[in-house]
Amino acid sequence: MTARAIYFSFFMFDSNTRLYDARLRCSYLAHAKVLSSYGYAGFELHIGRTAETAVAYPSYAAEIEAYASFRRQLDDAGLDGVVLATNVGATPELDPSSPRHEVRRAAADFLRSRVDITAALRGDIMMGPLVIPYGAFVHSAPNGDGVWSDALQDELARRYANAATVLQEVGEYAQAKGVKLPIEPITHWETPGPNKLSQLMEFLQSVPCTAVGAIVDSAHETLDGDGPEVFAGQVAELARQGRLHYAQASPPDRGGLASSWLPWGPLFRPLLAHYRGPVAIEIFNAVPDFASGLRLSRRKYWIPGIDAERPYPSAYDIAKSSLQRLRQEFAELER
Repeated sequence: MTARAIYFSFFMFDSNTRLYDARLRCSYLAHAKVLSSYGYAGFELHIGRTAETAVAYPSYAAEIEAYASFRRQLDDAGLDGVVLATNVGATPELDPSSPRHEVRRAAADFLRSRVDITAALRGDIMMGPLVIPYGAFVHSAPNGDGVWSDALQDELARRYANAATVLQEVGEYAQAKGVKLPIEPITHWETPGPNKLSQLMEFLQSVPCTAVGAIVDSAHETLDGDGPEVFAGQVAELARQGRLHYAQASPPDRGGLASSWLPWGPLFRPLLAHYRGPVAIEIFNAVPDFASGLRLSRRKYWIPGIDAERPYPSAYDIAKSSLQRLRQEFAELER
């Protein structure tokens, strides 16, 4: 059995952490207790700022204090050893790649506040699509047609240049707080870019701060990667640069690992050889926010304490079997 720390993404339960909802806040504590008993060392929380969040916490300072309070609740519940990582995405209104200066400034303020939340949770990983807003595909004016192929890559080059300055600034801020910023390349049908690890590595050349680095997600790499031979070299190079910050085990269908088809050896053998940090299991449940956006046609993994019991696997069942499968695969690869 590997001793590597394994985290679990709370995307199994919700699309966004809603600390202002007392029932959900209690459920997060309950989930953490149960999943910790299975052997999970930590959890990923998505800490976006929705319209509802802004009403509940009008200022970033109030929101940061809410997360600090949640950390204290975990500690008081005997979960002081649980590690929390955060998942953050740029949005069209908070876009570090925007051609508009005021939007980039707002994005920098937002990302710094997320760094502060991560630090308040005693976390050291803030990952996600930090460069281009998730799902914000590029459209041309005035007719609004989609921009694709060469035209898209030319437009992204300009946007990457804008984002590099913001990420350098936020990276230096995060580094002072002891937080790393692994950027996630996300597959082309979910977001315009970066879709490939090679594109992210090219972007990182314009961001000197090495607190800004890369996350390897097995789902996206399987769908959009350059293949096993190239991937092994990319992982080695990121490790050499000190920018291989995080990893996620997630199948392309974003379901349970136990019944998934992942190329475990080609993906994880080179990764485990160069990376000693935690690996998160990321599973998207068929909750309303995800079912349409990710085209999840499968049944929802019912959530204990929230849903009525059903005659098919619960979220806890899938979490347990996924952890068992990952440990089995890792143990074989690390022999």
